[in-house]
Amino acid sequence: MLKNTDAQFGLVSTYVHWLSAIMVFSLFAVGFWMVDLNYYSEWYKTAPYYHKAFGLTLFFITLFRICWKLINVSPKELGNNKLEHKLAKVAHLALYGLLLLIMFSGYLISTADGRGIELFSIVTIPSMGELFPNQEDLAGEIHEIAAYTIIAMVVLHIGAALKHHFVDKDATLKRMTKFK
Repeated sequence: MLKNTDAQFGLVSTYVHWLSAIMVFSLFAVGFWMVDLNYYSEWYKTAPYYHKAFGLTLFFITLFRICWKLINVSPKELGNNKLEHKLAKVAHLALYGLLLLIMFSGYLISTADGRGIELFSIVTIPSMGELFPNQEDLAGEIHEIAAYTIIAMVVLHIGAALKHHFVDKDATLKRMTKFK
């Protein structure tokens, strides 16, 4: 089952969800570690190269994920708590918005000097150059705040999934963890 049904997420949604989760945590960890590298570190140029390339990869996965979500049904919400359903919708929109904000701010950081971003030496995403004064620093602040915010949102997301599983004892978590 590739597509979603009213009762279950399909393989595409499930795999893209977990791939995105792994990439978000990995990119956050590498970004957190990378900011303390000094010029003499052997990873000084290598870590940012991979951080940017995987960040671009996540960007394309996120665009695909949004398009896939728009052309697929979503499984019906479980339970009758309307406030919880609205909060879940807002949280999901916030996660998508934060992902796009992080990636766009990362692009602005990386291209402020006019150089494009290498996507695994396959293609170079061109730069739009410096669009506003102090672009690298301002975009860097936004990137950092958005990264910490998305990790906090992901922790809430995990907490909500666990609440559904252990407290509500419904199939919310199972719908995203069954790989058939």
